[in-house]
Amino acid sequence: MDDYSNYDGLGLAELVRKGQVTPAELVEAAIARAERHNPKLNAIVYEGFEDARKAATGPLPDGPFKGVPFLIKDLGISVAGWPRTHGSRFGNLVDAADSGLMARYRSAGVVPLGKTNTPEYGITGTTESARLGPCRNPWNPNHIAGGSSGGSASAVAAGIAPLAHASDGLGSIRIPAACCGLVGLKVTRDRNPNLPDGFDYAMGNVVDHVVTRTVRDSAAMLDVTGVPEPGSPYPAPPKARPYVEELGASPGRLRIAWSSETPSGRPIDPEIQAALEKTAATLKALGHEVFEKGLGVDYRALYASRGAAAAANFAAGMARLIAEVGREPEPDELEPLTWASLKAGRRQTGADVMYSLQETRMLAREVVRFFEDVDVYLSPVLGTPVPEIGFIDPVNLEPREVNRRQGRVFPFTPPFNYTGQPSMSLPLHMDSAGLPIGMMFTGRYADEATLFRLAAQLEKETPWKDRRPQVWG
Repeated sequence: MDDYSNYDGLGLAELVRKGQVTPAELVEAAIARAERHNPKLNAIVYEGFEDARKAATGPLPDGPFKGVPFLIKDLGISVAGWPRTHGSRFGNLVDAADSGLMARYRSAGVVPLGKTNTPEYGITGTTESARLGPCRNPWNPNHIAGGSSGGSASAVAAGIAPLAHASDGLGSIRIPAACCGLVGLKVTRDRNPNLPDGFDYAMGNVVDHVVTRTVRDSAAMLDVTGVPEPGSPYPAPPKARPYVEELGASPGRLRIAWSSETPSGRPIDPEIQAALEKTAATLKALGHEVFEKGLGVDYRALYASRGAAAAANFAAGMARLIAEVGREPEPDELEPLTWASLKAGRRQTGADVMYSLQETRMLAREVVRFFEDVDVYLSPVLGTPVPEIGFIDPVNLEPREVNRRQGRVFPFTPPFNYTGQPSMSLPLHMDSAGLPIGMMFTGRYADEATLFRLAAQLEKETPWKDRRPQVWG
């Protein structure tokens, strides 16, 4: 299939349904592209190619993505018989069974092809680790693919697979989507259930979904996976109808606030500011009520409020891993930022953690209150152009400097992990260096429907599907 990479996931599945191509042929097309591009990108870190070839011979579930190659981030989700490294030299495991969400992905009909690069334990917004090495951006391999779902974003942007699993704890779907020119939706908290085996999800901060090249692939996969698990104590509010049906519906006249305010007060890059203002003008031309208004919250207090709870949660997750491995990590098995996070977590008291959770809960209410008379909030995803590999280097830089640089580059995404709201990056613009600029649209709690309707409108108005990176197809 010479034109394999030109199709999105639903497009490939349609070819399978019509008998114009077989799942086995799709898998071979994906493998050929992986073998061609991965030596340059380092996006795929485990090649499950033989398993994919076997799975493609069927039978496959009759889901919306039947026969479509799919990649899984090497963090959090378990795939039966496949290794899971978490991007770390410590605690590498081979999983005995699929996790609950992996079973849901299989039910969509996908053919798992391999696992993708991630930073150590998904901590940073760049995918660079001592264990797996740096993942590179198909638009320019000297630049980062974002993190922590950088491997998935890099592979999808290069046309190796049309969609791939990703997860987001402070921006880890939206950041790589923005860096690589993709659609990346952080879903509402508990929309995709963590399921009984998903213990380490930062007490509601982290969600799973996919990165895609089209809006409809994101909607269709969420229709499969976004179903409450039986007996879940925290199901997300139900949707009114399938999300794929929202794509053809008018969003109506939305009240859209936009802002480039940052926690530090530092202005963002001029090209990104111009792209933001151009996006606001486009929305206004489409008939929406558009006005400049920032969240106006105390960002420093909000970000600081989560520190103790996040650190303790990481230490608790590591305690489970240590128990499974049967020993403590050696000094050289964890990166400096990871060691700092683990030691900080072990210092927290129960009172520290509960105070942290209380503070975050109260401050998050201020963010949610902003949406009482606003339908969508628009901001950029990054505050700077996509950095080069090594600018945010968790392997060699001091932890304080890593976090300082991350705060400058990724100032916009964390609040909506704290509130649990849906937030989507769309690849609306390119900068003068030929790198993508992602715009972030955040909706009211549980209102993915409005985001999908608006995203479909923008995809039609400012199409991005025909843009091609340097490393492609």
